[in-house]
Amino acid sequence: MSGACRRFHADVIDASFFGTDLTQAKPRSTCGIQWLVCDEDSDRDEKNTRQMKETIVFKPIAIFSAVVLALAASGANVHAQRHGLTLVVTMTNDLASNEIKVYEAATKTLLQTLPTDGTGGVGGNARGVNQYKGALFAAVNNGSNTVAVFRRAGDSLRFEKLVATTSPPVSIDFGNNHMYVAGATTVDSFVIHGLDVGWMDGTTDLVLAGGGAPPNGSAAQVGVISQEQLLVTLKADPDPGTVDVVTLHDGAITAAVPTAVSAPAGTLTPFGFSVYADGTAVITLAHSSQYGLFRDGQFTSVTAAGQDAPCWSTRVGKYVFTGNTGSHTISRLVGTGNNIFVDGVVAGNITGGAPSDIDANDGFLGVIDHGAGQSHLSLFTYNEFGELTASGAPIVLGVPNANGVAVMSPADFDQE
Repeated sequence: MSGACRRFHADVIDASFFGTDLTQAKPRSTCGIQWLVCDEDSDRDEKNTRQMKETIVFKPIAIFSAVVLALAASGANVHAQRHGLTLVVTMTNDLASNEIKVYEAATKTLLQTLPTDGTGGVGGNARGVNQYKGALFAAVNNGSNTVAVFRRAGDSLRFEKLVATTSPPVSIDFGNNHMYVAGATTVDSFVIHGLDVGWMDGTTDLVLAGGGAPPNGSAAQVGVISQEQLLVTLKADPDPGTVDVVTLHDGAITAAVPTAVSAPAGTLTPFGFSVYADGTAVITLAHSSQYGLFRDGQFTSVTAAGQDAPCWSTRVGKYVFTGNTGSHTISRLVGTGNNIFVDGVVAGNITGGAPSDIDANDGFLGVIDHGAGQSHLSLFTYNEFGELTASGAPIVLGVPNANGVAVMSPADFDQE
């Protein structure tokens, strides 16, 4: 073997990997990519040796770089071409035969109308419907003391089961591998295995800050704030209202009596809320047109809303959006550990009627409203700055008292 072969032995790269004209070289040895240049029958001069070094070093690197760039571009393209539709789902809330309506967010096309196998009738609540990881959807059957659970299959939903609750269900949240349901007087937890909502593994009674059980129509929203706690808001005008802090153990509600925290003096009606990753909650104080910051089991600050009757709330990153029933508008907020800043007093207008719930996900924000005996679904898109753009005219739902809205992004795992 020549000196050139010995000096440029480089068996760490297999030329066959590149699938290029490299394979057309006629090797005379098996020393990695050395065969591209080595000649066992003759010695090379110093000039040719330098040329061979360049060939060995730079040509494989250039080809390898091209392959890496092509693979990266291919991966990015695959990510950009994510399959599946973003769905927007609401509930008719019918007193005789409750149903859900499933729309495609981008085109506002009605895809499905499905029965919930129960009766509606809920009102004065938030999150009467909710979704889990784009794969499960749940809706309260307030008149039947059940929650209807649906599972995503491609770009449609299919009915899975009914789960019974300990009091007429009002609001739903998911977290800690559980589904939580606030009812008129109780709050229940249901364990989730994979995508299967299982048995009830915990329940406790709700309680007002002044003592006693909440009156019918008081319970507003349930929401997880950590692995150890969840919140339930209770309206109790003319009293300020209550936030119940409920204890969890391994995700299950314990039998411990909730810690009942009064809304701040001079405020009224803790209602909808959104939770940041640190457990801080921005809570609407609807009937005094204010926002309250709730942290570590207490209200730490109160901010004027600048709009009438902010009731419902959803969060996208750092931005919290509220649906303002009295003003028929949407506001945009930013919460910190100490303050709430109104970033956009009017971030959007609702033209159909008075807002009655709100949700945002996957670039779309949906608002349910009521007006003139009819319910509407208004859709907006949002950008990274929380700026809203209306997606045409509101959808007429054809029912007077639709309740709840959930935006479902395509599931990140197999739905079958």
